[in-house]
Amino acid sequence: MKQAPIYALDFDGVICDSAVETAITGWKAATFVWPDMANTIPEESHIEQFRALRPQLEAGYEAILFMRLLQQGESVESIQANMASFMAELGTDAAPLKQLFGQTRDEWIERARDEWITMNPLFSGIAEKLQNLNGQSWYIVTTKQERFVEQILQANQVDLPIDIYGLDRKMDKQLVLQELLEKHGGKTIRLIEDRLPTLLGVLGNEKLSAVELQLVDWGYNTELDRSNARTQGIKVIGLSEFLQL
Repeated sequence: MKQAPIYALDFDGVICDSAVETAITGWKAATFVWPDMANTIPEESHIEQFRALRPQLEAGYEAILFMRLLQQGESVESIQANMASFMAELGTDAAPLKQLFGQTRDEWIERARDEWITMNPLFSGIAEKLQNLNGQSWYIVTTKQERFVEQILQANQVDLPIDIYGLDRKMDKQLVLQELLEKHGGKTIRLIEDRLPTLLGVLGNEKLSAVELQLVDWGYNTELDRSNARTQGIKVIGLSEFLQL
C-alpha cells in the first residue's frame, strides 16, 4: 500500500487570504518610515491595487514599499514592470523593515485582536480540513512569522499537530524541505504553494528532486503563472481537489 505523502503547505495564499491585512499593515508600517504618510490611512483603491500586486510579494515586509509606491501614485503596471529597481531601494539589509513590519502587526493585535483576525480569513473549507487531519503529517512552511500563523489558526479552532517553519527560523524554504526529507527518510514530501518562483526554485535544486510540487489556483498567482507551471510539469490544483486530500 502506497504511503500518504508528507504535506508542506505555504500559509498566505494557500491557507489564509491575508492580502487585505498585509496591505494595511504595510501602510501602517510605512507611516513610520516616511513622515509625510503620518496619520494617513489607505483608500479602498490602494487595497485593491495591492491585491493585484500580491503575486509579486515574496515576504510580508515588502508590503511597506508596495504601499508607499501606491500612495505616491505609482500604477500597478509601473510597479510590476520596475520591480527589481524598486526592491533595490530596500537595500541589502532588510532586517529593520522585517522588525518594523512584525512590530506593527503586534501593536495592531494588542490593540484590536478581533479586527486583525477578521482581516485574515481562511479560504473556504480550509479550517474544517485542517481540523480533521486524522494523524497525517502536515507542516506549514512560510515566510510569515510563526506567532502570527499560530494566532490565526487558534482563532479558527485549528490545533495542528504539526510544526510551523516560519520567518523566525531564518531558513529558506529549500533548506526546510531538505530538513523534512532527512527527517522522513524515503517518504514523499509534497510542497503546496501559491508562488510559482518558489516552486521553480525547488525544481532547479537537485537535492530536492524527490519533492512533489503543486501550485494552487486560488492563491496569489496569475493565469500566466499557472500556464507556466503546467509547462514545467508542475501540477495545478483547485481548492475542491485540495480539500479532498
